[in-house]
Amino acid sequence: MISQKPQLLVILIALMSLTACERDNYTTWTCTSSTETKISMVLKKAQMQFKDLQLDYCGSLGERSYFAQKCPADIQESTYTFTSSTGALLGNRQQYQCNAL
Repeated sequence: MISQKPQLLVILIALMSLTACERDNYTTWTCTSSTETKISMVLKKAQMQFKDLQLDYCGSLGERSYFAQKCPADIQESTYTFTSSTGALLGNRQQYQCNAL
């Protein structure tokens, strides 16, 4: 029985490692505009959660990523454009400055 304890420990560690790999990767940002402060924005997998909206990732061109509730044929016509390197978010005729938390 004593010789089985190290094997059980190895199996337990392996199982814990596998379940840790399946965690969702996401980034939380706080955004401000000229009229609003502390708006939460979350990028999770291929979606953006902003205000009460759930937006799908439509694609990227250069540093800009495009998001919309329904992606248009031309991604540049998407409702929201986000540049993660600068934190600039443009959408619905409003400009936001976002910072990663």
